Amino acid sequence: MTAINEIAPDLFRLSIYVPDFDMQFNHFLVRDEEPLLFHTGLKAMFPALREAVTKLIDPAKLRHVAWSHFESDECGSLNDWLQLAPQAQPVCTLVGKLVSVDDFSIRPARGMTPDDVLSTGKYRYRFYRSPHIPHGWDAGVLFEETRKTLFCSDLFHHFGNVEPVTTSDLIEPTRKAMHQLQQGPLAGYMPYMRQTEGVLRSLADLKPETLAVMHGSSYIGQGDRLLTDLAGVIKEEFDKA
Repeated sequence: MTAINEIAPDLFRLSIYVPDFDMQFNHFLVRDEEPLLFHTGLKAMFPALREAVTKLIDPAKLRHVAWSHFESDECGSLNDWLQLAPQAQPVCTLVGKLVSVDDFSIRPARGMTPDDVLSTGKYRYRFYRSPHIPHGWDAGVLFEETRKTLFCSDLFHHFGNVEPVTTSDLIEPTRKAMHQLQQGPLAGYMPYMRQTEGVLRSLADLKPETLAVMHGSSYIGQGDRLLTDLAGVIKEEFDKA
């Protein structure tokens, strides 16, 4: 089952809970003149997500399919969406386009830098690079400037079949999840580097009001404070590992 919730105007969270991992996989659809999907989902999830998108728009009219970094739950079913939507373009960081996506995708990607603006009609987006935050050299986060939504991928990852959106602090659930991950075979899930605090502070300077979280509840409130606090949590868990 895919849970569909509108977490901000024209922004829909499409969530699939996987009990074996005790984790939600969240995908975000922007309903606008040129619809945008952030996170394609795993290939096995494509039929369920396609059905969910069909309840909101004609999926053949998707124009932009975006994600943070090259990983299966981020972009595994990219080509399925591109086959379904003939005018859709892949959208990612410039590094992602150059090192992975154009070899994988059936259509070339639009590789964006922070100087580039993508308009879907009412909304404007920029991609900000965040290498290795959360994962991968190619990682980036998408920011919608009109309503100040940050599509933050695995940042603030937490477990459970939780509510779609919250105004509660996400730091403690994130700390608990990171500690759990660092103790198991996925240790190193989110590294801490000299650049980590600076990157997160630069994202905090955007003052996002909605954080669209890939695994767990999305957040409405002072996103800048949470991003600033997150750097400390990552360092603490890295030091313990």
